[in-house]
Amino acid sequence: MGSSSWPLFDLRITTPRLELRPPTDDDLFALARLAADGVHDPDYMPFSIPWTAGGPEATARSTLQFNWRIRAEWKPEAWHLSLVTVVAGAVVGMQGISANDFALTRTVETGSWLGLRHQGQGIGKEMRAAVLHFAFDGLGAEVAQSGAWEDNKPSLGVSAAMGYEPNGEHIGVRQGRGDRLVHLRLPRSTWEARRRDDIRIEGLDACKAEFGL
Repeated sequence: MGSSSWPLFDLRITTPRLELRPPTDDDLFALARLAADGVHDPDYMPFSIPWTAGGPEATARSTLQFNWRIRAEWKPEAWHLSLVTVVAGAVVGMQGISANDFALTRTVETGSWLGLRHQGQGIGKEMRAAVLHFAFDGLGAEVAQSGAWEDNKPSLGVSAAMGYEPNGEHIGVRQGRGDRLVHLRLPRSTWEARRRDDIRIEGLDACKAEFGL
């Protein structure tokens, strides 16, 4: 579905285990069904914006609306790239990367989620490795930032494995109460020391301008 008017559709980031790609609408409907089947334990909320709190139908709708919105609002100076995670041909989750004024700041923010039945298999770590390779090797980022609630051990564990450093914290509101949100930072030098040689990026040259480059 690649097009000169939206070259992002041709972008691919691949590892030996998975592929990240900008979703077509068919991918988005698969992603919405996945989200509706569950992203986390019903008694726990890992997200600052509780988009999974309204039940399966509302969660599926939120998934579609969010992805359509960020596609429609894309600007080179303020972009949010949503990538579906595909393993053995099946959509299993979403990996996001975003930035404001990237050409000046060279700083990105990442976030992700996996369908509940695909968790605990190392896919989250592989997704993060792929998107960090895209950020540092593909886009030329200098810093990658992330964050998680203090009790989100899977997310914090992936960040630690990637070499992220503590970068402060603040008290945010989650489901009507104050909770500690941990900020994390990965500088280019740390990523370089751990970089992999088995991750491939395709289709970036045609859409570099979309990222302000």
